[in-house]
Amino acid sequence: MDEDARWLEWVTKQFEIIAGEDKEIDLDEFKTALKVKESFFAERFFALFDSDGSCSISLDELLEALDLLIHGSETDKLRFLFQVYDVDGSGSIDPDELRTVLKSCLRESAICLPEEKLDALTMALFESADRDNSGSITFEELQAELETFPEVMENLTISAANWLKPPEAEQKKRETPRYLTRSYWLNNSRKLFFLVLYALVTVLLFLSAAFNNRHGGLWLMVAKGCGQCLNFNCTFVMVLMLRRCLTWLRATWVIRLLPLDQNILLHQIVGYAILGFTLVHTTAHVLNFGRMSQTSAFSLWEFLLTTRPGVGWVHGSASVTGVVLQLFICLMVVCSSTFVRRSGHFEVFYWSHLSYIWVWSLLMVHCENFWKWFVVPGLAFLLEKIVGIAVSRMGGLYIVEVNMLPSKVTHLVIRRPQFFHFKPGDYVYINIPVIAKYEWHPFTISSAPEQSDVLWLHVRSMGQWTNRLYEYFRELDESLDAHRLRDGTLRMQDQLFSSGCNGTVATNKDVAVELTFYRPNDSQGSVGGQPEGGEPLPEGAGPAENGEVPPFKEVPNKFGENHRFCHIRCYVDGPYGTPTRQIFASEHAVLIGAGIGITPFASILQSIMYRYRRRKQNCPNCSYSWCENIKDSDMKLRKVDFIWINRDQKSFEWFVSLLTKLEMDQADEEPEGRFLEMHMYMTSALSKNDMKAIGLQMALDLLAKKENRDSITGLRTRTQPGRPEWAKVFQKVSEENKGKVHVFYCGSPSLAKVIKAQCEHFGFHFYKENF
Repeated sequence: MDEDARWLEWVTKQFEIIAGEDKEIDLDEFKTALKVKESFFAERFFALFDSDGSCSISLDELLEALDLLIHGSETDKLRFLFQVYDVDGSGSIDPDELRTVLKSCLRESAICLPEEKLDALTMALFESADRDNSGSITFEELQAELETFPEVMENLTISAANWLKPPEAEQKKRETPRYLTRSYWLNNSRKLFFLVLYALVTVLLFLSAAFNNRHGGLWLMVAKGCGQCLNFNCTFVMVLMLRRCLTWLRATWVIRLLPLDQNILLHQIVGYAILGFTLVHTTAHVLNFGRMSQTSAFSLWEFLLTTRPGVGWVHGSASVTGVVLQLFICLMVVCSSTFVRRSGHFEVFYWSHLSYIWVWSLLMVHCENFWKWFVVPGLAFLLEKIVGIAVSRMGGLYIVEVNMLPSKVTHLVIRRPQFFHFKPGDYVYINIPVIAKYEWHPFTISSAPEQSDVLWLHVRSMGQWTNRLYEYFRELDESLDAHRLRDGTLRMQDQLFSSGCNGTVATNKDVAVELTFYRPNDSQGSVGGQPEGGEPLPEGAGPAENGEVPPFKEVPNKFGENHRFCHIRCYVDGPYGTPTRQIFASEHAVLIGAGIGITPFASILQSIMYRYRRRKQNCPNCSYSWCENIKDSDMKLRKVDFIWINRDQKSFEWFVSLLTKLEMDQADEEPEGRFLEMHMYMTSALSKNDMKAIGLQMALDLLAKKENRDSITGLRTRTQPGRPEWAKVFQKVSEENKGKVHVFYCGSPSLAKVIKAQCEHFGFHFYKENF
């Protein structure tokens, strides 16, 4: 009731602002206030609110209608819904009216379906509701139909504030982590232990250095104490990024003691600590130099910006190198901020971060003891780099297929060398010289380790490098098509493709182009759909004289509208472990991917199902098959819940073929219930508690039951509109009692906070992908 009162007060204020002096609003002003995408609903609401037919709504008319929706019975609210659908006011709903309503619902939800699917939705709902086969739906029939959908009837009890409130007026309440609860401490025990230990070491180092310089005055004590902390932190920050060492440690008992999965967060904390110690260190030295300049022949500026006073162990350069170090460190921290990294300027972060080489070099000159701290971690870092370069240059890696997916996602298929072994959810750094010769970027491997011949990477265009990658293949494809059309070879290429053979076709009397095509191979393990036993000769180019492959612009083969074969050199550094390596030690795993955050889980789900198939049992006397309990030493999993949240319909196309295969594997009966459950959410679609979406959601449910397939994705799993209600989702998981629950998440940081808070409430272990 308090929420209703607050909302009505907000509506009154908004009405007074929009109405102006005449104290009434017309249809256009009503559409602006309601902020609906599709004008159909605004027009229907306006017509029903305009009780006197004056083509304008007064505040009294609006409040009277809203009072009915807020305090009215279920029947009153249902009659209002019926009147919205009864466009001509005849007292019944015919198929054309229902089709118009559903079409508007689809537009409002940003769902694109073909006309025949819209007709199927209309007929599914109409035939179900028209129980007397009279050719129209009466109010009583609509009420009886709604009663078969308990969730919809429950929504009729919801306040009108949740029916008509514009998106900006919604107050999303997010629970903050309960820092004093037992579940929070258990879920963050390793991180908290590490932070306490790190703080203790830092304090001891500061006090030790300050005490040893107690005869130099307060500011010298502070400067030396911070300097000793900087010696430790400037090397420790490097240790936290020794990815190969950390990947190896994840397989040892250390993972149970230290928060290795949160090394990026700890790296950021240490980085901010370095900035803080640097500022205090510099300030203390400036104050100390100011005191010394009063009794010395050198001025303050000479102490700070020259080598004349002789401060430092290498030709008195401590002050000058200190100023340069201060600038480098500030630049690195600023360019490492979330705003820079996630605003499409990752390259700014990347190149500025490489200045760590200059920072370490200057620290060697600046402080005479720094090398003692640096020597062991520095050697480990150098060894990692050498191994990384050696591994990335071995194996002759090539991108053999490219698939252009919706929302500017580039799917790369890379030939996998025999020595390359990885775990599900691991990531690699990739360098593609034709895109940027010196840039390396991290991406999760989206194929399963059991796919022995290829690696999959799904790259979403969100920055300069990823946009260049997408545009490179897109423009190349367009230029290739133009070239083929100009030469008049399309028909002959199609003939060669249909026959599956190689051949030379004369495009004119002076030019001959050699074409190589292959039929696509659906079997897993093939390299780019190519036949076994040989490497294809790329289109239009044979080997160069030196034996190297010619530039990619001369070698693409195309298959399908967005799919092409290619042969382009790349380098891969990795693999590196992530928190998802813990998944097979879980009993009940909940995988949550937001948008392109599905990529690590694509690999994991495929690997799980490979293991699942190996445990499938078949009856010797019939075709019946099932899967036994698959809890063993390799995989303790008893249940997997996969949740994928997408903003729009097209994003589901990224992995819909993979998910379809996973559903087919789940077709058999299982003793303990379904092992893998998938939950799809589309946030642009109106949620079920929105009155505008009630009819559409009923129609989608009915057609899904009839066709055993979701109309939005084509999967058997029904796509849910809106965002998940995490409290209900985790409550259901908790009630299943399948064992210890581990939640793995990959996606936006803001959603991670919400999910983490719920995990702490239910006592689930939470892991977030971050690299």
